[in-house]
Amino acid sequence: MSAWISLILIAIGLAMDAFATSIVDGLRYHNTTKRHGVFVALTFGLFQGVMPVIGYFLGSLFIDKIKDYDHWVAFGLLLAIGGFMIFEGIKGIVKPESVKEKEFSWKEVILQGIATSIDALAVGITLSTFDIFIVYDALVITGITFVVCLLGFFLGTQISKLLKGKYSIANIIGGVILIGIGISIVIEHMC
Repeated sequence: MSAWISLILIAIGLAMDAFATSIVDGLRYHNTTKRHGVFVALTFGLFQGVMPVIGYFLGSLFIDKIKDYDHWVAFGLLLAIGGFMIFEGIKGIVKPESVKEKEFSWKEVILQGIATSIDALAVGITLSTFDIFIVYDALVITGITFVVCLLGFFLGTQISKLLKGKYSIANIIGGVILIGIGISIVIEHMC
């Protein structure tokens, strides 16, 4: 398999967690604009591109110290965000008068970007064993993640329109998806 095809497959694989999370963001935030979608896609793309570069330069310096914990950090962040979303969704079903439309959170998107890109750090450490130009690879990973997440965000907004303001259901679905991503990261690293 050529290096180019391998790189594209790596980029797509890394982008899948971010893709699912961008769908969740499109689902749960109301009154989003194209600017919000671009911010989500750019945030996820940049984190997915920067983390392999960091991992590449750290190489084997810290691999023994972080490899046992990196997946737990990602899981913890996604569990906290997803758990809060489920809590808010259930609260909205029990007390419908308490339901407020979720405003777009720049800070929350950045935390999601970090959580979904931790596996890219490990990929960068692995890539440090190859003779490659990491900046080029990082740009390809960033570009593919950006496009995939932009599509995911707008797909989420369309699904949200189908739910017609049922924010509690959207929160529960989104929370379950984020926790599922966290669990899959842990399982992937343990296998």
